[in-house]
Amino acid sequence: MKKVYRLLFALHVFVGIGAMAGGLAAITNPDAPLGISVEVIKNSPFSNFLIPGIILFTIIGLGNVISALMFRFKSRFQGYISSVFSWALVIWIVVQCIMMNAIVFLHVLFFSIGLIEATLSMTILFEQRLFPANLILNVYEGRINCK
Repeated sequence: MKKVYRLLFALHVFVGIGAMAGGLAAITNPDAPLGISVEVIKNSPFSNFLIPGIILFTIIGLGNVISALMFRFKSRFQGYISSVFSWALVIWIVVQCIMMNAIVFLHVLFFSIGLIEATLSMTILFEQRLFPANLILNVYEGRINCK
């Protein structure tokens, strides 16, 4: 299990720092962050990258850094927190692809990382027998009688 914790820590740090950098670029230069034209979001509800940048910086960036810190300090809720921000990343990528009407390599990469994080987070919930894993394990082990 130590490998799972270390891998999740590393993935959350990687995603968090990258998202904070990208979000900061979008906040400081909302009309062309990192040279990206606002044309790519013409089908979205946004006229520039300011709001997406704030969301990227706070939810994906800070959220993943907080998740990493939960592993560092061995928080009791690390599985839950990791799972929430893992799924946030997956949803962020799906929404981004829809709004941009495109899929590029980085979308596939970060979507995959989000799914890996979510799977590993669920592994922790099962290992610690926390909700909802405890219910699934109880049913599987026949401890709940359905009458």
